[in-house]
This record gives sequence, C-alpha cells and structure tokens, in this order.
Amino acid sequence: MGLFGSKEDSEDLMYQAMSLIEKNQPKGAIILFSKVLKQDSKNISALYNKGLALNQIKKYSDAVTCFDLLLEINSKDASAINNKGIAMAEMGNIQGASECYDMAIKADPKYGPSYFNKGVLLDKLQDHEDALNYLDKAISIEPRKPNAQFYKGIVLGKLKRHEEALNCFENVHKKHPSHMDALFHIGIELAELENHKKAIEIFDKILANHKDNVNVIYAKSRSKSALGEFPESLELLKKAVNLNPKTIRTWAKEEKSFEKLHNNDQFRKLVKL
Repeated sequence: MGLFGSKEDSEDLMYQAMSLIEKNQPKGAIILFSKVLKQDSKNISALYNKGLALNQIKKYSDAVTCFDLLLEINSKDASAINNKGIAMAEMGNIQGASECYDMAIKADPKYGPSYFNKGVLLDKLQDHEDALNYLDKAISIEPRKPNAQFYKGIVLGKLKRHEEALNCFENVHKKHPSHMDALFHIGIELAELENHKKAIEIFDKILANHKDNVNVIYAKSRSKSALGEFPESLELLKKAVNLNPKTIRTWAKEEKSFEKLHNNDQFRKLVKL
C-alpha cells in the first residue's frame, strides 16, 4: 500500500463495488462508488457504474447528475448520454429522453442500445412504424443480442403482423433457448394465427417448469375456449382468477375467445359478468 493508500484503496473499493453489482446489490455498490469519487471525483468507471446503479434503484435524478458529470469529462460518451436518456424517460421527460438518444446516436452511430431505447420510446408514443426502423438498426448493429429482436416482435404483434412477429420470437428462442418470454410469445402469436393446438403445446412446455404462471395459464385457457374445449378452459380460467382476480377478470370480459361462454353460468360467476 502507498503512503496514503489512495490508489490501492480506490482500486480495492472499485473491485468490491463491482462484486456487489454482480450480486445485484446496487445500494451497497453506490456507497463504495461514492467513496471512490471522494478520492477521485473524475473516476470515469465509478461515475458511470454509480449512475447505472442509481438507475437500478430508481434514483433517476441522482443518476442524471452522475451522467452529466461524465459528459463534462467527455461530451461524446454515447453510453453516458444513452443512460441519461433512460433516467429521463423514467422521470417522464419524454422529450429530453428522445433528445438524449438522438445525441447518443450522433456521438457513436455504432452504439446499438441508443437505437433500441429510441425504438422503445417511439413504440410507447404509438409511433410503431418509426419504432421498427430504430429496432432494425439496433438488430443490425448487435445481431447476437435478443432484446431488439424480441421487442420488434412485440411491436409487430401490436400491428397485427402476426407472421412476422412469430418469426422474430422464433429467431430469439432459437438463438437463446432459455428465453422464456420469447417462447411464451411464440405461443401467443400461434394463437393469434388460430393455431391453438400448437400454441397449447408451447404453453404446456412452459407450465411444466412454471406451473403457477398466471399469464400462461390464462393464455392456455383462451386457446382451449377457442377450440371449443370449454370444461378445460373454465378450469384453467378458475385457476388464473384465483392467482390474479382483478386483472384476469378484466381480460376475460374483453376476450373474443370467451364470447361463446358469455351465457355460461360458471364463466359469468368466475369473471363477475
């Protein structure tokens, strides 16, 4: 250790902080990053990772402060600008977030997360077609990452482009077999395409390991109803209602697959129709 211990202490603190990040303990990590920054206020790694950790615990205003300090050091740090945008979006500053993503893209046109986040933001603003353009750019930059391809599938589903959406989710699941959300959405898109038997096979595959997943149970119930298998559908619907009464009742009342059950006493009682 040096005479004042600053360099070694700083490195040790960073190591400990990053270990806490890996263990999903951001609050503890933030304390250690702050200690590093007391020794060296321009420690880029400490500022950046503290900002990420603050975003993680939803202290978005403090995160913005961290990223702004980074941008004082390097105004073209695309990652810092992008993560500042994430914080601003979470605070409801949509315009500011959008401008951040645009600035990050300009600072580094090959930085994929900025295109992804801009696409997500545009989708939330109901600008689905423009969202797809940004998501496609994110996919082309980082083809091995699943998030942009997955979200593209979500947007295509909203646009009722179910064949294309199915293709997105199948591509994600093929490359990332443990991606359960992609597998679930394969089932959802198959159901949208009226291929309910195959959809049920997918839902059963998920339920084998996640037997109380309410979304999957509900989705299977819908497909069973669409196939006219009403006793099984109602049994599944009952289980889903028990797990999440308010949400499932709201969904079931509006679901076309259940229209033939609207005069069924058991269905009416279950969903309080």
